[in-house]
Amino acid sequence: MIKAWYRKKVLSFLRPAGTSRGILHNKPSWYIFLSDDRDAGISGVGECSIIPGLSMETEEMTDRKISEVCRIINREGPDGIPPLPDFPSIASGLEMARLDLKNGGKRVLFPADFTAGLSGIRINGLIWMGTAKYLVEQVEEKLLQGFTCLKFKIGSLHTEKELLLLKSIRKRFNAGALELRVDANGAFEPRFAMEVLKKLADLEVHSIEQPIKPGQYEEMAKLCMNSPVPVALDEELLWKPAAEEKKAMISHIRPQYLVLKPGLLGGIKQAEEYIILAKKAGTGWWITSALESNIGLNAIAQWTYTLGDKRAQGLGTGKLYRHNIDSPLVTEGENLFYRASLGWDLSFIT
Repeated sequence: MIKAWYRKKVLSFLRPAGTSRGILHNKPSWYIFLSDDRDAGISGVGECSIIPGLSMETEEMTDRKISEVCRIINREGPDGIPPLPDFPSIASGLEMARLDLKNGGKRVLFPADFTAGLSGIRINGLIWMGTAKYLVEQVEEKLLQGFTCLKFKIGSLHTEKELLLLKSIRKRFNAGALELRVDANGAFEPRFAMEVLKKLADLEVHSIEQPIKPGQYEEMAKLCMNSPVPVALDEELLWKPAAEEKKAMISHIRPQYLVLKPGLLGGIKQAEEYIILAKKAGTGWWITSALESNIGLNAIAQWTYTLGDKRAQGLGTGKLYRHNIDSPLVTEGENLFYRASLGWDLSFIT
């Protein structure tokens, strides 16, 4: 018989994480555990992670629902859980826990050269919003570490200041040496967005994520058609569990890229639906973690490796928190590796 329980933790950022939606000092995660009476001592664990102000679930909603989900599993088993379209974080965490339990509860969900330590995943260096001084410090650190793809959170400072910083970096490194991506998190008004995009094109920016707020299909479609900088959808992809809804949106907007966050989409299977649709539409994509701790990051990274995509992935969020789960995940240069010899320590969440 399958047993379920959970632990909630509030993760504190080492430094405040700034986006155009505001500054995050901490965020909650729920860790759901599954064990099977037939395999004593073995349990699978998954992370249910929300981002306040972005996720469709609130902290209070998730507290109630995850408790209910565990009660149903303990009474009826995992198959008794109904679909969870309004709780993608819980759906994602359950998917992780079931995969982990199925594979022996060792946090190796997708055995491959990555989990064997033979190969890594190229990731982008993430540059958070902040003062101009803080932005420069982050850039210098990432360049010294060897990153060849940097992703900037933009939209909180004055646009001209952000453009000047990007310009200073581009003077030092051409587009062949350093890929620059920007993430606006919907910061720009549609009537001003094209002006910003033209300036970003002059700096040979690779792409811009979510230049305007989601839900403005006609305006977003116009931007994707006319922008001199490739447009990637991010928040636009959330809250669409039905495959037909995903297909209709991609067909109408016709973006150049999709940014896929399994933890916010409802899990890996939901992200895979987007990949299938993207391939049919000739749309590119990459995978990004969504501020998960190392439990969620581990599952997403292992799955990402199996996809074989060589673009820089957004999986560099493992060192954001003051307290995290000790894990085999390490960043070496611009690559994420799984070093099994480092082991796991779940004492923080058990």
